[in-house]
Amino acid sequence: MSIATKTGDNGTTGLMYNRRVSKCHPRVEAYGTVDELNAAIGVSRAASANSLLRERLAGIQKDLVILMGELATQAEDLPRYVNDGFSVVTPEMTANLDRLIQQIESRNPTFKGWATPGDNLSSATLDVARAVCRRAERRVCALKGGGQVKNDQIIIFLNRLSDALWLLARWMESGANGGK
Repeated sequence: MSIATKTGDNGTTGLMYNRRVSKCHPRVEAYGTVDELNAAIGVSRAASANSLLRERLAGIQKDLVILMGELATQAEDLPRYVNDGFSVVTPEMTANLDRLIQQIESRNPTFKGWATPGDNLSSATLDVARAVCRRAERRVCALKGGGQVKNDQIIIFLNRLSDALWLLARWMESGANGGK
C-alpha cells in the first residue's frame, strides 16, 4: 500500500475508526500540534550529547504518541479505543514528568528572570519545543472547551511538559548538566 492514498485530496483526513473530518478541524489542529511538538523534541534529542536528556526525551516522545492517538479519537469512540487495547494519557505519565523536574532541580541549575533562547543549541531546541508545547496545550484547551476532550490528564500532562522543557533548557544553559 502506498503512503499516497489520495484520500485527503478533498481536504479531509481520517481519525480513528474511519471518521473523516476537515484537515482544519480543531481536533486535527490539536494532534497536529502535538505531532509538531514530538518532532521538535526529536530535534532536541538529536542535538544533545547529554545521555540523561536524550533518554528522558525519548520516553516523552513515546508518551506523545499515546497522547496523539487519544486526540485522534472522537470522544464517543474512546470506550472502543480503550477496549481495543490502546493507551490513554494517565496521571502516571505526568508523575514521570514531576520526577524529571525534581531530578533536574536537585542538580541546581542556575537561572534568573526571563530566559532568552539561544545560549546554546541544546537549550534553544528545548525552548522551541516548549513554545510548541504551549501551543498544543492551547489547542487542546479549545477542544476541551468545546466538549471534545474528556480526559483532563491531557492538559495536565502538556502543562507539566512545558514546565519540564523550560527547566531542561535552563539546565542545558547552566553548565550544571555535567555533559552526562
